[in-house]
This record gives sequence, structure tokens and C-alpha cells, in this order.
Amino acid sequence: MSLYTPATLQKAIQYFADEKTCVEYLAARRWPNGAVCPSCGSKEVRFIPTRNIWECKAKHAKRQFSIKVGTIFENSAIPLSKWLVALWMIANCKNGISSYEISRALGLTQKSAWFVLHRVRLAMRTSFFDKLTGDVEADET
Repeated sequence: MSLYTPATLQKAIQYFADEKTCVEYLAARRWPNGAVCPSCGSKEVRFIPTRNIWECKAKHAKRQFSIKVGTIFENSAIPLSKWLVALWMIANCKNGISSYEISRALGLTQKSAWFVLHRVRLAMRTSFFDKLTGDVEADET
């Protein structure tokens, strides 16, 4: 699992074009020490590559889970390839980005782009991401 991060929008679009790459990218960040069942917390899981899902070896409801479970991507029909490029755009646009810009760049409807943008903003507002610690450098502050 690679921890590569694209440096430009063009590289992000190329890198995240494949759904398998998107799943590997998110899995490496979500579970750096291996996948964990979101229902029971077990590390005894196996990956089913034909369906891009994991299955817990323990017997319980909701044994099968995807990388989207418990994230901002859950219950979304938008493919991860578009989600991750949109995330790249939101994180790297200095003056912010509108749903119209995301819509045009990714070929989504404006309503879908608005949905993506608001899910990301909600995640950032509710401290979904870890806060920065130590020496932090920022542009134009």
C-alpha cells in the first residue's frame, strides 16, 4: 500500500482514475496496521478483491464492509475516484472552491458536487481530521 500523494490536479486525476488504487490509498491511511472490522473491532478480516470489500471472520451481522463504512463516503453513489480528486481540489485551492467548479472539473452535476463539498466541510467542522501538532508552517500568514 502506497502513501503517495499527487502534487498537481492532473496527477491527482491520473492517480485516482482506478477504483482499486483509491481503495488501496484510503485503506493505507485509515488502517495503517491492517484492516479492522468496524462492527466488532476484530483484525481477523480478509479482503475480497473481486468486490473491493473486507469480510470479518467473526460471526455477526454486517460482517462484510467496504472502505466507505463510517466515513464521509458512506451512502454515496459517487465513485471514490471523483471523491478523492474533489478532496484534493478542496485541500489545495488557496481561495476555496465552489460546487460549480467541482462540477465542471469532475463531470458531476452541481447538486452532487454540492453534496461532496458539504460532506467534506462537515467532516472538517466536526474535527474528523487530526489537528496539527509541533512546528507548523503555513503560507501567507
